[in-house]
Amino acid sequence: MKKQFIGRKDELKTLHDIMKSGKSEFVAVYGRRRVGKTYLIQHFFNDEYTFAATGIIGGNKDEELFAFAAALVKHGYDGAQPDTWLKAFEALKTLLDQKQRDGRCVIYLDELPCFDTAKSGFVRALGYFWNTWAAVRNDVVLIVCGSATSWMIDNIVNNHGGLHDRTTHTIYLRQFNLFETEEYLHSQNIFWPRQIIVETYMMLGGIPFYLSLLNPDESLAQNIDRIYFKKNSELSQEYKRLYGSLFKSPEPYLKIVEVLGKNKSGLTRNEIAAALKISSSGTLSNQLENLEYCDIIRRYVTKVNGKPKNNEAYFQLVDLFTLFHLNFAQKLTTNDYWEQHVNTSVINTWQGLAFEHVCNVHIKQIRHALGLDRIAVEYYSWRSRTTAPKSQIDLILDRADRMLNLCEIKFCSDKFILTKDESERLRTRRQNFTIETGTKQGIFLTMITPYGLVRNEQYYDIQAELTLDDLFR
Repeated sequence: MKKQFIGRKDELKTLHDIMKSGKSEFVAVYGRRRVGKTYLIQHFFNDEYTFAATGIIGGNKDEELFAFAAALVKHGYDGAQPDTWLKAFEALKTLLDQKQRDGRCVIYLDELPCFDTAKSGFVRALGYFWNTWAAVRNDVVLIVCGSATSWMIDNIVNNHGGLHDRTTHTIYLRQFNLFETEEYLHSQNIFWPRQIIVETYMMLGGIPFYLSLLNPDESLAQNIDRIYFKKNSELSQEYKRLYGSLFKSPEPYLKIVEVLGKNKSGLTRNEIAAALKISSSGTLSNQLENLEYCDIIRRYVTKVNGKPKNNEAYFQLVDLFTLFHLNFAQKLTTNDYWEQHVNTSVINTWQGLAFEHVCNVHIKQIRHALGLDRIAVEYYSWRSRTTAPKSQIDLILDRADRMLNLCEIKFCSDKFILTKDESERLRTRRQNFTIETGTKQGIFLTMITPYGLVRNEQYYDIQAELTLDDLFR
């Protein structure tokens, strides 16, 4: 019985259109480790390729060439084993020219960055293969796939050599959203209430492999202790593996995210440089850009007098698994840690912050709930620089219709009670924001909570409220 396939409707449509295009196609599929890239391709093609090869993680040039040559033999090649990448792709041409086939010639190269060892000439050879053989035909579909997102973008998507502007399609596979996560959990016979699914998302994000480790016969707390906190658990080393797969030299990236993990609303490039005691150089800019490509951080710009402050862009850590790990890594190998600390102030405080990040990766759903699908919207956080007392706003939706939604985000297990003191704090933040930014836009105070607000006297100070059901749309 074939497993239910969750989500990825846009990606599947793209692949379907590619197969019907009637011309040769060069498709780059990329995204973080464990997000389901290989599973997507295997599902669509049902493992039926004209040729397929997979790179060896951590392999040297000889090992990578051996893996490619072994794939050639598996698909029917009987010539000499190539000792350079140019010869390897010439052997592939020979093999494909000899094959009798109807329809498309599908070539699938998985873990592509692994093939590109130091001074191997792999990318040049791939470019020569595409330009001199595949591109001049009309039946080739070349699919290259890799987790090292920055490598895929620099060497394939934005290549400035022989592969410049050669990709015909790029598929960047993102994590599941909350709706897809719920759908996936249901397919695994896990029927938790939405609040528990959000708590799961706070720790694991929408990464299919992480979610596949959950056991329907255990509580969320028991699951997290088993797959993360227990010694030698499935995810205890995932943090290092994740960054090792994304970047060939992960150390500077780990330092950046660790600094950002201590500042929930983000830091400017100069503030990051100062915290790391390094120069605010082009190297740091490239590293921040690479982290953006991987959806580990986001860049946002606040406004003063209605104009963007481009020289003060902020970088905010938004990857949920990274945030979870940075908060609780010191508890690794502490058996039953999560079960013993459920509903304690440590976890409750963290959940309040994590829920803000969940909302930040569901802006599309928030916009829809507010009826803003057709209005251009920018979103960012804000912290005061000059007004007193110091203020911070979790999320601002800056709308093209000259209105703003100032969003206050609260995570709780029941309807939220907006007290007189809390309502006064919201009004103070609104006033400080108006004074410091000089905005002339109208402002809606907006609350995002799991179950909405208690209808007391302060309820009517709020112009809009959203709940978990809005985030799951």
